[in-house]
Amino acid sequence: MFDPHLLKNKVVLITGGATGIGFEMTQKSLLFGAHTVIIASRKKERLEAVYQSLGEPKNLLYKNCDIRSEEELLSLVDFIKEKVGTLDILVNNAGGQFPSAVENLSIKGWNAVINNNLNGTFMCTQVMAQHFFIPAQKGNIINIIANVFRGFPGMAHTGAARAGVENLSKSLAVEWAPYQIRINNIAPGIIASSGLDQYPDELKQGLSETIPMKRLGTPEEVAYLFLFLASEMSRYMTGETIYLDGGQRLWGDVYKI
Repeated sequence: MFDPHLLKNKVVLITGGATGIGFEMTQKSLLFGAHTVIIASRKKERLEAVYQSLGEPKNLLYKNCDIRSEEELLSLVDFIKEKVGTLDILVNNAGGQFPSAVENLSIKGWNAVINNNLNGTFMCTQVMAQHFFIPAQKGNIINIIANVFRGFPGMAHTGAARAGVENLSKSLAVEWAPYQIRINNIAPGIIASSGLDQYPDELKQGLSETIPMKRLGTPEEVAYLFLFLASEMSRYMTGETIYLDGGQRLWGDVYKI
């Protein structure tokens, strides 16, 4: 299924591509033959560290970019045009959240997460489509969202943002189908990655017991699903959300009342 040339001649942009799931998708893109992989993040030093850790591959480029800034997104567009001239696959992976009950959530905290996870994803998607996908009459967009199947109690701010991205994807799947642009979502459950580091230990206790498969997912498992959606094997799929959560959306306590 996974031919070493699976992504041959493809140019891939991965936001948040330096850590966690994003880093695993970066590695897999390089391993499976992408022509060029561009990773973007707000922190340039993090991008430089990843570039060096991977042996400074010639087909890996990096550019610091805040997806909430139209100016920085347009700068990223100029960078891609200058370095490779085109873009085939956009992976909207950048985002962030923090645990909080709504009664304790500040308006500033709400706005920060909505602005990053929803508005940033929209802006990046629109800008890359306007400058690459629509003119080329082709494109592939993959959004990394979250398990919002039964809501997201304890993190309603990111649940609302991710659900917004999922619904946006359905709209764009129809609007942009005439341009041969596909857009799909991966909704990971609880993944054992650096993303868990910011959560307090008491919140992480017993997480595997809330999952039917009795274990956390891995970044590699998410990256393999990304490869399927990035490849021609999924060329007739658009507007879909695939849950990768060990069955947690169907059973188990996602929030202790």
